[in-house]
Amino acid sequence: MSPPTTTITLPGAKMIFLDTGAFIARYVARDQYHRRAVECWSSLERSRDRLFTSNAVLNETFTLLGRFDGYAFAAERASNIYASTSLTILRPTHDDEVSAIAFFRKFAAQRVSFTDCLSFVLIRKQKIARAFTFDRHFALAGFSIVPKETAHGK
Repeated sequence: MSPPTTTITLPGAKMIFLDTGAFIARYVARDQYHRRAVECWSSLERSRDRLFTSNAVLNETFTLLGRFDGYAFAAERASNIYASTSLTILRPTHDDEVSAIAFFRKFAAQRVSFTDCLSFVLIRKQKIARAFTFDRHFALAGFSIVPKETAHGK
């Protein structure tokens, strides 16, 4: 059993959900969004924003990093991310996963991934309004996108 997560709320802090694309673009220099991601990560590091992601996003991130830049590279990033004290990793319940099916069905024509649908459920559950992503599907689901000018494709 995992120890409970302790989160400190700072005055003026906002919450933001980190999607797979934010991690990939940060760590893969040849990614089309790399420059914007590095700028956004720098801004987040200076802010008081509370950072959230999910174990499903991290699973997707580490798998893709392994394919792009090697599994040793991905394992090192995984170690650093799990050691972070500024990131809260959300873990879905069975009910969250079942709820994600409704989004999966709703956005079937847009081919939204199940990981994204699960993210939508977790984001709403935590009352998070913003997502650091390069995936327009988050805007489609009603979330504010950071950085705004680069939310495309998928």
